[in-house]
Amino acid sequence: MSPRFRFGVSMVTVESREDWVGKCRRAEALGYDIIQIGDHIGMPAPFPSIMLAAEVTSRPRVGAMVINAGFVNPALLAREVFTVDRWTGGRLDIGLGAGYAREEFKSAGLDWEPAGARVDRLAALVAELDRLAADEEFQPRPLQSPRPPLTIAAGGDRMLRFAARHADTVALVAIKPAPLDTPNPHVLVDAAGEYVQMSRAETEERIAFLRASTSARAAEPELNTVAMTVVLTRDRRAAAEHYRALAPALTIDELLDQPSVLIGTPQQIAEQLVADRERLGISYITVLEPYLDAFGEVIELLK
Repeated sequence: MSPRFRFGVSMVTVESREDWVGKCRRAEALGYDIIQIGDHIGMPAPFPSIMLAAEVTSRPRVGAMVINAGFVNPALLAREVFTVDRWTGGRLDIGLGAGYAREEFKSAGLDWEPAGARVDRLAALVAELDRLAADEEFQPRPLQSPRPPLTIAAGGDRMLRFAARHADTVALVAIKPAPLDTPNPHVLVDAAGEYVQMSRAETEERIAFLRASTSARAAEPELNTVAMTVVLTRDRRAAAEHYRALAPALTIDELLDQPSVLIGTPQQIAEQLVADRERLGISYITVLEPYLDAFGEVIELLK
């Protein structure tokens, strides 16, 4: 039996309290299952934003996509997570990642560590969260048991192996280190020009690697992908031609075949998502805030 679809929106800008409240209520009305915010310098603080999202909505879950492990202290994060879980009535999902943007560490006055050290920090953070969730003397206690559902953003071998053991949901990182000669900047390349969009074949290989690493578990983790773009159009190839310049490593056909690039009519995108759920097991799709309304038309077809 195919897993049920879940749809999330990751908010990226807040101009005012009214703006944030309006977007959260709009997401609920469009049928989104979870409202999220990232953890980036220059964006609103995650936990106050999550609390406000929960306060002005009643159905969607709320969460972070994802908290940067390099920015937080484990015990203090546990206090935040368990408090917010309780105050939201158990509607919290917590996402964690190792951190990938060098400039954000610099802006925060934090050392930029090698990838291995950042993964070590994430692993220690997850272990401490689980330990404190099981410690009845640690207060406050989370409302959900044993703790709020955990999403881990992963793409490399070590991160995927770790997520396979510990995550309820794995957010597949659909980007990879860019060649040194990659043009910069591009929409489908990160702000520092250090990562580019993966092809479908590369994504399939990453999913196969993850599944091979989950053999010891009774159930596989839920698979999530973040849609890098959503374009509603009747001419898929023409739209992809425009975005082709933003993903120089991919051909038009490869771009249209990428699970995290959604281009077409609402019906075509819905069919693409159903096919990817059946073939790849991706059932949880997150879109970025600029695509909130456009993707709402797709949700209407799939709900």
